[in-house]
This record gives sequence, C-alpha cells and structure tokens, in this order.
Amino acid sequence: MYKIGDIGVLQCAPLSLDSPSAQYHGCNPGTVILPKGHRKDSNHVEFAADTILERDIEIPLRDGTILRADVYRPKDFDGKVPALMAWSPYGKSGQGFLSLDLIPGRVGVPQNKLSGFESFEAPDPAEWTSRGYAIVNVDIRGVFNSTGDIRWFGTADGQDGYDAIEHVAQLDWCTGKVALVGNSWLAATQWSIAAEQPPHLACIAPLEGVSDFYRETLCRGGVPYTPFWGFLGSHVLFGKGFALKSGGSFDANCWMAGRNQQEDVVGMIGRYPLMNEYWEDKRAKIEDIQVPAYVLASYSSGLHTVGSFRGFEDIPHQKKWLRVHPTFEWYDLYTPEMNNDLQLFFDRFAKGIQNSWEKTPRVRVSTLNFHKEPEVNHAFNDWPVPSAQPQMLYLCAGGNLNENPSPSTLMLSYQSDISGMQMDTDTEELQFVYTFQRRSHLIGYSKVVLYMSCNDHDDMDVFVQLRKADSTGKILQNINIPLSDLKMQSSEVETINCLKYLGPTGILRASHRKLDSRLSKPYWPVHAHDQEERVKPGEIVQLEIGLWPTGIVFDEGEKLVLKIAGHHMALAEFVPLRGTFKAGNKGRHNVHMSPEHQSHVIFPIVHI
Repeated sequence: MYKIGDIGVLQCAPLSLDSPSAQYHGCNPGTVILPKGHRKDSNHVEFAADTILERDIEIPLRDGTILRADVYRPKDFDGKVPALMAWSPYGKSGQGFLSLDLIPGRVGVPQNKLSGFESFEAPDPAEWTSRGYAIVNVDIRGVFNSTGDIRWFGTADGQDGYDAIEHVAQLDWCTGKVALVGNSWLAATQWSIAAEQPPHLACIAPLEGVSDFYRETLCRGGVPYTPFWGFLGSHVLFGKGFALKSGGSFDANCWMAGRNQQEDVVGMIGRYPLMNEYWEDKRAKIEDIQVPAYVLASYSSGLHTVGSFRGFEDIPHQKKWLRVHPTFEWYDLYTPEMNNDLQLFFDRFAKGIQNSWEKTPRVRVSTLNFHKEPEVNHAFNDWPVPSAQPQMLYLCAGGNLNENPSPSTLMLSYQSDISGMQMDTDTEELQFVYTFQRRSHLIGYSKVVLYMSCNDHDDMDVFVQLRKADSTGKILQNINIPLSDLKMQSSEVETINCLKYLGPTGILRASHRKLDSRLSKPYWPVHAHDQEERVKPGEIVQLEIGLWPTGIVFDEGEKLVLKIAGHHMALAEFVPLRGTFKAGNKGRHNVHMSPEHQSHVIFPIVHI
C-alpha cells in the first residue's frame, strides 16, 4: 500500500482508457518528421519550423516505473537544444478529455491559433520548436500508458520529476538544460520538483499553480471544497451525460485516464480532515528552490492565486520574477506577449544568452478597472508592494466601514444555511460599504477580523468577499477576457469563474481558527488546522480571515463593499458545479461590533 509517512493513501477505482472521451491514441513509439507548414487538420495552425516528433519515448524512474513522453524538437537547428518539459496528468499532445473547447468562447483562444499537438495547459510545440527549443510532453506516473498509479502532488511526484529531468538531460539532442513550464497542475508540480534540486534543471516557469493543496484549495479555511476536486479526480458526481456547457457531454470517469489507480484525495479529506503528514507533504517546500523562476499569477483563478504569490515570496533567492496579468490563465498562456516574454527568460537561463531579461522589473502587477480597460504592468521591486499602506476600517451601524470603531454595541445576523449557487445572485449576505475620497489602487492581501457567534450550532463556516461598486452603489463584475476575442457581447458572457472575476474571497471554519505562528505573515494569516476548537452556542469568538491577493483600481466616489455570508461567494468553475458546494452551517450567524469587539477589515492601498 502506498504510504506517506505512516498514513496509507486511499485509491480510486481503476480508470478506463476505453471511453471515447479519453481520446486515447494508443502507445505508438516511433519518429516522424512534421515539416514546416504541417497541420494536424485545417482547423489548426501550422508548424513554423521543420520538427522531429519522437512519440512515446520511455523515461525510467528510480523504482522501475516507466513514463511515456512525446518529444518535439527542431530538425534543422544547429546543434543541441534545451528541453521545455510539461509534466501533466491530463494526457499528452492532444490526448485526454480536457481542452479549451469545454469553455464558452474557448476562453478567447480560437482553435486555429493552436496546433492541436499541445498538452492541455502547456506550450504549443508548433510555436516553440521554431524558437529553438524541444517540447517534452510527459504523461506522469499512471497516466495513459505510463506505468504505476497516479499521484497527486507532494514529495513522491517531485522525485519522479527529478528522475525525468535527469534522464531527458542525457538524451543525445539535449544540451543538458531542462526547464519546467506549464499552467495550473503543470505549474503546481513544479514547486515540488524544483525543491528536489535536480542538477540539470535550469529554471522553472510555474504559470499559476497551487502550492499548499490542503490550505489553498481542497480544504481552504478548514472547509472541504470537494465538488471541483471530486469532479477532477473522477468521482462520478454527475454521471454519464454530464455537460460542462450546452451541446456536449462526456463520461465523468475520464478526467484522468490510465490503466491502474490514482490517489483518492476526496476520500482522504473525508478520512483525515485535520492537518497530518499526508497533507503537510502536499505543501511544497518552496524555500528549497534554487533555480531561477518566472512566476505568473492572476486574481481570477479560484484555485491558484494565493499559491502563485506564496511561491514567489518564499523562493529564497533573487533570480525570481513575478508577473500578475489581468485576464485568465488559459487565455494568457497563448498570447504572443507571453511567448515573447517567456522566450527572453528561457534564452537567459536555459540557453545562457546574455540578453535584456535581467533588466525586467522584479514585479509587474496589472490592476483591474472592472468597467474600463485594465492597467497593465505596474513595476515594483518586490511583493507585497513595499509602498502599500494598510487601511483599517471598522464595521459599523448602517452597513458602513468607518475609520473609528462602533461607539455602541451592535449585532447583525444572517441565515447561514441557504443554498448558495455561486452565481452572484445569493441572498443572506451582510454588506458594509466604504467610499473612496481619492483615486486609489488596492494591491495585495486584505484581512478581515470578525467577532462572531451562533446560538444554534457549535461551529461556523464563514465566507467573506471584497467587491467593487460604482459611485451609485451598483456592484460590478469584471469580464476577464477581451470581448473581441470571446466574440461575444457582455450580456452573453457566462457567469463562471474563468470568464468573470468578482473580487477576493476568504474562508474560515470557526473550529479551525487557531493560527500557525510559523507560517503566518503580518498580512496573511495561516491556520494550523491541527485541531478542532468547537464554539459554545452564544460564545463570541475572534476569527482572523485572510483574503486572496487582488489588484483593483478605485476612482474617487467609487466604493469598496465587504460581504459576509454562510456560503461561498466566488463563482463556480463550471456551470454544472453551481449549487453543488455545501457549507456545514446551521441557523443564524451573528457579527458583533462594539468597543470590545471591534470587527474590522485591513486592506493595502497604493497611490500610483
């Protein structure tokens, strides 16, 4: 039985390769030439350079496991080339269920912009072989024809990546320099692989990736968020015929395809809801990373935002760069600006070219205007932004946020157990409003400290959110993708997380309110999650809740709105996930405001 420490790891039932949704092409080792101009079909972009494709090469690991990978490398390049490795659980080179076709408007990335040979959330080989790089698309342990059982993040996955890098670096076409690149899962694994310090790893490009699986996404604030991860992990929550959007369906067992089994993280959170060796192993040891890093972040991710920022902050050296873009991760991945920026970084550290990269500002932050165009690439020398000034406001009567605490005792309540739909239409949300007197940029982490009680139950799942409202008080939504690329009117844009951003959120289960003094930062509370401290009915407890980083522009007269509720207020990732997340609440929750119980919010303001 696979163990982490002394903890046995639950496994899901074997995954099938037989479903048409898996798009399994079989294991076909061999080498072919894709000439310049080659197209997968008339709907895809052509290759910009003659390319050698080696299919299903073997990559041996230390325990005898064999991974399979596709290698795309330029045919006529003079000499050896560095490798850009995409470490993926979804299937390589166009295989697997996941694709941008699942999202309305393909997130603004038309099919004819890509070759169809790219792995999901990975660079397009048709783009990068012409830039003098090999793309190595790896099926990780257990995926498709790679042997073993699928593992979800952690040290063992990092060791697999170490072995793969060292093997690829020795291949006769490789310079001995390997870089890691990719988005989402393909970014999250980079933290653990780089922490293992493989000698031939030249640099990493984690393009938005969770770094602490328990705290940041699966059990954020101590509240299990199982619909999405059960969905991804092939728990059949919706059954056959489930559709992510109108006009398509699939067998939900085929998110990840393989011959054997995979880690059952949803089963593990049910069995082990508190922090232990298993969950600690899924917090990447970023402090051990020694290679240069191009870290990407955005505010729109419901999974990766805080992990990306934590990754940049905790890398212990200065050869690290952070770019915060104003769109959604899949859209940004394939823009010409992104490709050109990444090439400068890879040329410097994977090819050793003395170019202009190191003149790039250490931190570039885009900020959202919601009803206007975003402001792109404000330059700073560090993150959090050194010039940010903390603004503390107190929750007061009349739904106001004031600079002085409430002079009298006040209690406001909401019903905690309504069914939230995650569509920005739910009721039972307390609101507190602040009006800006001058143009301001809110950039960074916010924090809410609440004094709360419940007469009906011994625990509370509390959700907070910051929103932007215009000068009339209308609460706004930000469309993440340019409408010209979505080919839609604003009224046609689906209200899901990848297409719209509402504002930063925070979550905390009251019984998990104990802080971890080792990991907490002055601006970012990290909770220990190692014990439950139940709340006596009627007892007032202090809850310190961190909100994920954001960057929002407020003009004079525009408003900041703090919302508090018993349900998640971020949008669902996909339409069918709406209403599937249930908090563990009962009865009414009370927010206390008085000279003794000074509920407040702190947010960072930068004047640019």
